[in-house]
Amino acid sequence: MNFLFWGLTIGMIGKVLVAVGVIVAHSKIAHERKIDQQVLRSFRIEMALTVTGLLLILGGYIMEIYFYNFIDLLTCFGVDCAMEAAAILSQ
Repeated sequence: MNFLFWGLTIGMIGKVLVAVGVIVAHSKIAHERKIDQQVLRSFRIEMALTVTGLLLILGGYIMEIYFYNFIDLLTCFGVDCAMEAAAILSQ
């Protein structure tokens, strides 16, 4: 594996953690009964946007991994892996 793969992976994990943190925080606040309906409505909209964003982040990550042909590197062993990596790096 190379730094591009790990950079994409670590960046995706960070984005997902931020999105999950927003969802958890808003769901806990939304269950608080001291907040008026207008705020609860905005929380629901923001939660839907966050879930949509999370799905887009995951979809984009899969597309990037497929585009850079890292899928072959996940299943290769030994010399085959070295040849795959050399082919990717030579592009």
